[in-house]
Amino acid sequence: MTVDIVTLQPLIALVAGVLILVIPRLLSFIVAIYLIIIGLTGLLA
Repeated sequence: MTVDIVTLQPLIALVAGVLILVIPRLLSFIVAIYLIIIGLTGLLA
């Protein structure tokens, strides 16, 4: 089984959603990290 960004995005979104529900203060950090990762993978791919 290969793991690429298309299969990781729903998993990352699920984990981020759960973390935001548990600790709402993490929202800005999670969104910022997610956007940086998606931006980097878009530039490097």
